[in-house]
Amino acid sequence: MTSLPRSLARKLLPPRLRDQITLMRQKHRLQWPRAGSIVFGDFDRLSPVSAIFGFDRGKAIDRYYIEAFLQQNAADITGVCLELGDPAYINRFGQGVTRPEVLHYVEGNPQATIVGDLTDAPHIPDNTFDCIIFTQTIQMIYEPRAAFRTLHRILKPGGVALITSAGIAKIGRRLGVDDWGEYWHFTAQSMEAMAGEFWTQDGIEVRSYGNVMTACCFLQGLAAEELLPAQLDHHDRDFEVLVTARLRKAPS
Repeated sequence: MTSLPRSLARKLLPPRLRDQITLMRQKHRLQWPRAGSIVFGDFDRLSPVSAIFGFDRGKAIDRYYIEAFLQQNAADITGVCLELGDPAYINRFGQGVTRPEVLHYVEGNPQATIVGDLTDAPHIPDNTFDCIIFTQTIQMIYEPRAAFRTLHRILKPGGVALITSAGIAKIGRRLGVDDWGEYWHFTAQSMEAMAGEFWTQDGIEVRSYGNVMTACCFLQGLAAEELLPAQLDHHDRDFEVLVTARLRKAPS
């Protein structure tokens, strides 16, 4: 059954009849591909192809999506910009950046111009940044609301935060093993709900990237170069490999 008839069936058929059809398909083995006929091939394994997100094979699939998101919003990366860890994305996607700033959690990063914890950073002045690039970090913060509050506070009126977070992904950090832990994986729904506690609704744009194929490949650690553009660029809201938010602070 193709996706179009299935979607129509959900709309037109009552739930009880849909359940009966499903039971009949299972009873008479009418699924396609047939149950038990799937060939797992190279995915018939209990450890991933790459344990480091595919970085040893090429560009990680989530990075492909992160860069697509930043490219689509490159016009926002202007003026006084803040990025975490290093200014790589400011340098790559920035347009008319007048002052790049780099935030790091602890001392010791030579590229950092600001050291601080976004959950408690009173030393960062209000209304400072035209743009904040905040990629793949919110899931590492145990109190994400406090970080959202600070991000909103330090943006200038009209400024934009560009946020990405892991959706369907292997765990990247473990407290006690790495320097920090990984506490949450956001969905588009939870990202929008939490952003709505601080940003006005007309300033919130949340979306997801990915599909069932790229989700499977990303979990296995395949690289973006191993897939076709049509496979990477098809997005299914039921399979959120990456969740993004463009959050614009209301003008004063």
